[in-house]
Amino acid sequence: MTEIAIRTRRPSVEVAWFSALCSDDYEFLGIPDGNLRSSYEHCGAIVREADALGFQNILLPSGWIAGQDALSFAAALSPQTQQINQLVALRMGEVWPPMLARAISTVDHIAQGRLCINIISSDLPGRRESNEDRYARSSEIIQILQRLWACDGPLEWEGRFYSFSLPTCEPAKPFQQNGGPLLYFGGISPLAQELCAKHCDVFLMWPETEDQFLATMKGMSEQAATFDRTIDFGLRIHVIVRETEKEAREAADRLISRLDLQKGLEIRNRSQDSRSAGVLRQDELRSRAGGSLWLEPELWSGIGLARSGCGSAIVGSPDQVLQKIQRYIDMGIRAFIFSGYPHLEECRLFAQHVLPKLSTCRLNETQQRRVPDPVTPLTTAPRS
Repeated sequence: MTEIAIRTRRPSVEVAWFSALCSDDYEFLGIPDGNLRSSYEHCGAIVREADALGFQNILLPSGWIAGQDALSFAAALSPQTQQINQLVALRMGEVWPPMLARAISTVDHIAQGRLCINIISSDLPGRRESNEDRYARSSEIIQILQRLWACDGPLEWEGRFYSFSLPTCEPAKPFQQNGGPLLYFGGISPLAQELCAKHCDVFLMWPETEDQFLATMKGMSEQAATFDRTIDFGLRIHVIVRETEKEAREAADRLISRLDLQKGLEIRNRSQDSRSAGVLRQDELRSRAGGSLWLEPELWSGIGLARSGCGSAIVGSPDQVLQKIQRYIDMGIRAFIFSGYPHLEECRLFAQHVLPKLSTCRLNETQQRRVPDPVTPLTTAPRS
């Protein structure tokens, strides 16, 4: 494999699952099932199961659809879990940045550092903006968060979108140290990649062919280097694992067996990011695959028929799935966010067949963000 500069050289990986906070759980893709709605009870059961099964992280998505607000949900679930991190998707611009920093600090303390942030830069619900404005605002908010997390005294901020004068940064101090919660980010447009290279810690990719992954990772690594930085790489992908390849492929066919393609298109288009560069690339890959829906061995694109964003799955026997994951690890990928339909059942199958065979870590611990006994205004620092 091509040598690519990454932050975490050791080939241990953070393995995450996904909780369907945004009406994205099905037995048959595109067929809504009342038992799988995005209620607090159902989404909470997914998080608690992933925690008990040993996943190191879980993605909590964000969307304007019936379901759960990701940060509120993470606050509620933190005391109910033992070891799992929660990767909370936050759309930049929805909350006044100082109060967003304070909210993140609150949840980070509740979770005792088991919190990561997935930066989202799509349109705000009900509002359309140019890419330039969205990414410029996201960049400014990230810089504000990072200044607030690091600052000890007053903070004056004069930017394009925000202007404020704060007498103290104490309310924003997170539980995590050395930069605060890790920032994960996904997007393939030039503006998106520049934002991640400049400010974020983990660049999340959606399924592509291995050649495309390598090209994307090489370009991102080189771009980060222009800012004197290194980043890590993550992969958001679905998975269907069964005892045999035949059973796995049959499960994939069953998943889309009742799908009406027009209904699938409606489901895809309701997402805030349905016309993003990343989604269009997923569509292009699936179109190239033709009727077979197979992009390359073990990589099946059928989920994209009724889902915006991440639209493909690793499909195969335990050995096949493990070998595919290992190829990604050899490329330099250090974080995986898996999911499958229905999410609870597939979480258990992956944990049974694959998870124990992987060397795992938590990136926020390997990078010294979550440390024992941190000193913060809400722990042991002197009260002012």
